[in-house]
Amino acid sequence: MLKVENLRKNYGKFQALKDLTFSVSEGSIYGFVGPNGAGKSTTIKILATLLQPTAGEAYVAGVNVVTYPERVRELIGYMPDFFGVYDDLKVSEYLDFYAASYGIGRAKRRKICDDLLELVELSHKREAYVNSLSRGMKQRLCLARCLVHDPQVLLLDEPASGLDPRARLEMRELLKELQKMGKTILISSHILPELAEMCTEVGIIEGGRMVISGRVDTIMQQLQFSRVVKVTVLDRAEEAAALMEAMDWLGEVAVEGNVLQARLLGGPEHLRDTLRELVKKDIPVISFHENSHNLEDIFLQVTEGVEE
Repeated sequence: MLKVENLRKNYGKFQALKDLTFSVSEGSIYGFVGPNGAGKSTTIKILATLLQPTAGEAYVAGVNVVTYPERVRELIGYMPDFFGVYDDLKVSEYLDFYAASYGIGRAKRRKICDDLLELVELSHKREAYVNSLSRGMKQRLCLARCLVHDPQVLLLDEPASGLDPRARLEMRELLKELQKMGKTILISSHILPELAEMCTEVGIIEGGRMVISGRVDTIMQQLQFSRVVKVTVLDRAEEAAALMEAMDWLGEVAVEGNVLQARLLGGPEHLRDTLRELVKKDIPVISFHENSHNLEDIFLQVTEGVEE
């Protein structure tokens, strides 16, 4: 749904993007990850037809963003990192204004606005002025604005920036709902935990270059992250450790107090076997799980802390 090939963007002598290449599958939530200044916003602005690239190509649903910008704007909903709202408009007037800007007729606009306000849970604020809304509500209203023309692709630049924990959770659930509706979503952020639970694909950019891109599970396989079994026992930790050491599908067992950890050398069935053997010996297990690696682990392994 999104395709970027050898994209470059120069600001004088400064090269913000350096042969950036990646693609985003239809219907996915793609986490565009990188530190501040990595080139995330520049890339999104090019995809949104707001910046001309110095070189390279970018496509939205197969449409070249430079050659056919008007067509691309019909396909995308763009939410910038800093967005403007008209404080002297009511919420319903704000959405109606943008729907009219897309040439949607008056009768149809009313239904669209009603549906969008319900989707972002702002129906009760229909007659409120925009300047009376909390930041989280303004963010959801801005997202609703991106949807008035029913775009196939959403380009969201730091949509959860400045939100409190509850508002972040609400935004995350809303994006998952939009994915279920068939939207392809590219969401940029430098805050990894807010992306980890919703992204199906991820691209990590640093210094204007794409470091790694793809499905999270595939990337973990490529990086050969080891799987770790973590067991907490009530007591008899040394006995549990000896038992686990004898299991040929586990690596060396580390013991710290009543917590034991070991590399899992086998498949998922060996997780089952490990727990079964411990229970069979009546080891008092109080927690048992696989320590999975996350987006932060990937980021730290593939980036170098480049500052430009």
